[in-house]
Amino acid sequence: MRNKVRNILLEIFDMLSFFVLVLGIVLFVRFFVANPYTVVGSSMAPTFSENDFIIVDKISQKLWKLDRGDVIVFVPQWKTIPYIKRIIWLPWETVKIKDGWIQICDSEWENCDVLQEPYLPEWLQTKTKCGITEFPVYTWYFVMWDNRWFSTDSLCCFWLWCYDGATYEVTDKDMIGRVFFRLLPSFWNKFYG
Repeated sequence: MRNKVRNILLEIFDMLSFFVLVLGIVLFVRFFVANPYTVVGSSMAPTFSENDFIIVDKISQKLWKLDRGDVIVFVPQWKTIPYIKRIIWLPWETVKIKDGWIQICDSEWENCDVLQEPYLPEWLQTKTKCGITEFPVYTWYFVMWDNRWFSTDSLCCFWLWCYDGATYEVTDKDMIGRVFFRLLPSFWNKFYG
C-alpha cells in the first residue's frame, strides 16, 4: 500500500514539475523573446488589416539595428497602448515633406532623396500635420503609418502636438519589438472563429 501511495505522489510530483517547467519556458518566451498582438484599427492598411494576428520579436532591436521599412510595436511617450508603425527615418537623418512626398536628407540637410515605398500604392501622398514639414531625427527613429490619412504617428508627436516635451522620435525605451510574423485574420478565423 505504501508503495502505491508513494508512486502516486511521485507521479503527481513529476506532472507538477513538468507543468512548472513548461510554464517557466512559456513565461520566459512571452516576457523576453516574443509577444503576440492583434492589430487594432486601419492605420497600417494595406499592409496590415484589422484583427491580423502578429508576433513581435523583442530581441532583434537589442542585438542589431533596426532598418528603414521595419514594422515595429511600441508605446509612445505619454501613451499607454501599443502602436504598430513603420520606421521611415533613421538616426542622423532629416525628414522633409514637400509636395506630398517624403524626402530623406543627410544631417547637413543638403542631399535629399524621395523615399521609395514599394509597400504603398504609387499615388499615395503624405500630408503634413501640425504645421511641421521638417523633422531632424537625432538619436532614435521616426515612424509613420502606411494608411497616411487615418492614423497618428511621428508627424504630430502622436497627437501631442509636439509641445511640452513631446517628441516625434521613438526611443529604445518605448520599443516593444519588431513584427516578424503575421497570421491573416481569414486564416485565423478558420480555426478560432
